[in-house]
Amino acid sequence: MNEQIIARHWLAIIAPKAAPALATSTVLILARIWNANGAEHSIGNAVLMTALSLGAAAAGVCASIGRSGDGVLAGTAFAASGGLALAGVAGYADGLSLPLLLWALATAIAYGLAARYWRTDRREHVAHERQTNTRREEHAHIERVEALRAGAQIEVARTGAAYAEQLAAALITRAALPGFDFKAVEAAGLPELPTNNTKEI
Repeated sequence: MNEQIIARHWLAIIAPKAAPALATSTVLILARIWNANGAEHSIGNAVLMTALSLGAAAAGVCASIGRSGDGVLAGTAFAASGGLALAGVAGYADGLSLPLLLWALATAIAYGLAARYWRTDRREHVAHERQTNTRREEHAHIERVEALRAGAQIEVARTGAAYAEQLAAALITRAALPGFDFKAVEAAGLPELPTNNTKEI
């Protein structure tokens, strides 16, 4: 079984690993742009971001304790809540030290959560590869056994045909010799051979 070999581009390999840092960095940059455009010390903006963050956190709690318990939806809601909280603090704060601290903390948490999913995905990928290799080896073994069996059957048939041809040639040659006695052959326990007198079409 031949499988197509596909080489992944290095960007496709790095992109999932860089996604958490890119997400938190984007939130931080946009929040600082928002800060420069008048969000600093704005009570209304702080209240809005707090309300949005609490709303996203409440949606995450509802999604995690609901009847279905959808982990993906809960994780998305909690990520949105954390992002809104980071954006609110980064947009409202005076200096850059607190936003950078929160950015580092959010990035570390994001990588901690992502690492768990990466490990699970890696285990599933390794298990799938093992099952695929096992099935491939089983199929290759079955193919080898069947090829050997077919070769043996062909060889037996070829040997049998050659033996039958040799036996027929020997009987014809023996019958053509002078003094060949059909009765002596029958007396020896060999099958009766047809004579020219009894051969009819």
